[in-house]
Amino acid sequence: MNGYLWVKSFHLLFVAAWFAGLFYLPRIFVNMAMETDERANARLLLMAQKLYRFMTLLAIPALLLGFALVGVYQIGIAPPNGWFHAKILVVLLIVGYHHGCGRLLRKFEKGLNTKTHTFYRWFNEIPVVLMAVAIILVVGKPF
Repeated sequence: MNGYLWVKSFHLLFVAAWFAGLFYLPRIFVNMAMETDERANARLLLMAQKLYRFMTLLAIPALLLGFALVGVYQIGIAPPNGWFHAKILVVLLIVGYHHGCGRLLRKFEKGLNTKTHTFYRWFNEIPVVLMAVAIILVVGKPF
């Protein structure tokens, strides 16, 4: 297997692992927004903190390997590459979502959460949509 396939394989592995965290962390937020027991809430908060740290560690190699696919293997550089520009936008939105999760976590840590569990249920759907768009752009290269 050549270098390109190794980089691509590990990129996909880290992206999948990162997204597992992006899918699960808001579910913890749903439970935290509903929880009234302090001990249970403290346990959920600890889970959320550990998950956020872990998924941040997974995001770094996912992004670096994606940059390697572009910089070293020139993926998305040759025209037509409108799909690639759209994919970069989606990646920026995913990073922004990750950052937004961190901000929401800090609000929970300070006891300042004002959002309902319904908000977090909808918030939890965002990474599903972003992942679907990214996959469609990369596989289908629609433009």
